[in-house]
Amino acid sequence: MKAIMVVGTTSHAGKSLLTTAICRLLSRRGWRVAPFKGQNMALNAYVTANGGEIGYAQAVQAWASGVVPWVEMNPILLKPQGDMTSQVIVKGRPVGRVKAADYYEQFFDLGWRAIEESLQHLSTEFDMLVCEGAGSPAEINLKHRDLTNMRIAKYLNAPTILVVDIDRGGAFAHVVGTLELLDPDERDLIKGIVINKFRGQRSLLDSGIQWLEERTKKPVIGVLPYFQELFPAEDSLDLLERKAHKAQADLNIVVIRLPRIANFTDFDPLESEPSVSVRYLSPKQDLGHPDAVIIPGTKTTIADLILLQKSGMAEAIQNYAASGGTVLGICGGYQMLGQIIADPEGIEGQAGRFQGLNLLPIRTVITGQKIARQRQVSSNYPQMGLPVTGFEIHQGRSRIEQPPDSQAYQPLFDDVNLGLVDSCQSVWGTYLHGLFDNGPWRRAWLNRLRQQRGLKSLPTGVANYREQREQILDSLATEVERHLDLTPFLS
Repeated sequence: MKAIMVVGTTSHAGKSLLTTAICRLLSRRGWRVAPFKGQNMALNAYVTANGGEIGYAQAVQAWASGVVPWVEMNPILLKPQGDMTSQVIVKGRPVGRVKAADYYEQFFDLGWRAIEESLQHLSTEFDMLVCEGAGSPAEINLKHRDLTNMRIAKYLNAPTILVVDIDRGGAFAHVVGTLELLDPDERDLIKGIVINKFRGQRSLLDSGIQWLEERTKKPVIGVLPYFQELFPAEDSLDLLERKAHKAQADLNIVVIRLPRIANFTDFDPLESEPSVSVRYLSPKQDLGHPDAVIIPGTKTTIADLILLQKSGMAEAIQNYAASGGTVLGICGGYQMLGQIIADPEGIEGQAGRFQGLNLLPIRTVITGQKIARQRQVSSNYPQMGLPVTGFEIHQGRSRIEQPPDSQAYQPLFDDVNLGLVDSCQSVWGTYLHGLFDNGPWRRAWLNRLRQQRGLKSLPTGVANYREQREQILDSLATEVERHLDLTPFLS
């Protein structure tokens, strides 16, 4: 099977972006192409059609390839949950939790079998794989248990691109050092270097490129300009680098940057709205008076709830809601808005019962069985009958405690288990990820905020975010194609 491998000198060098662009470029050229990442560590996840979890970046790369996401495209997903412990997802299903020190002993053989099986399955359906590495392929202390860099490149005999981030400085040292630390057979697979995030006049780089090619005997096949962040990174470090506050925005929305924030991809469609400024706020910062506050998903709901309470942010949110402010909780954030979260088995770490923010009449029990599934529902609020698609990923079961004859809270969708909204449409809670991807629903929700500000409503007859994402993918591929020569990799 033909394959291209993309590795980086460091984390955040641009592997995901380049892999995504190559997937779209090859798809345009008629290849039946699929992405692959053997092992991913991320809290941004996506649920496939068969209810399996993969990294969200691999879902984006599948869409770039023009195919639906499969669990085989990311057979191992590690979801950190604090205390050096991660949940291990193999071929879409959770198989346990493990401390970093024990992972190699407990899961390496199982993981490699899952990788081999996934590659064999993909090889029967696709002409080309575009494989993404993780971190650096030259971490000497980790190479013996590395499941996702040069071990896969060697298994596939895949010509490999080495990507370096020049914006942070030290690019030449990173390239030379990485190549020096690779084994000879690994170094032989590196067929080209891509310099990423270059700012300025290209001619000023020419002498450096000439030196690098002479020194390494590897061609520089591309110099990519500094693209704005088009897609989310695989961890929450990216939140620190998001674009600055939109000074002229009509609406200001705050997302609480929980320590173990998960699926912050939920808010990309909001950030795409020209009239909306999305600001990620640490629990230690002042809440202020935004138009809405969102409590996002988290891998460890109870630990992050306790931090909100200790930092004073929980009280600030309660006071904000009491004054008529709009609060939305998604997944773990929804659970926090309830009365009680119980973890009798200590699945998240500490067993016990914990007081929530008491803004919605639900009680949640954390259970060992995870719910992961795609959903198609119809909305009750903010507008009746809007079709809404998304997905669930959660381990809690929430029970509504509202008296049967009370009208204080109403189901948000035609499935009452997916969320509630209060009678004033000020406090919202849902288990549904991808909610804002639904253009008409998103606009209807934003129009509620605009009405409170006396602003004119936005048109609700807009496309879903996936259409905008397609335009972004095409623009990315077109721009990368101008600066990248893939000829040596396709012969």
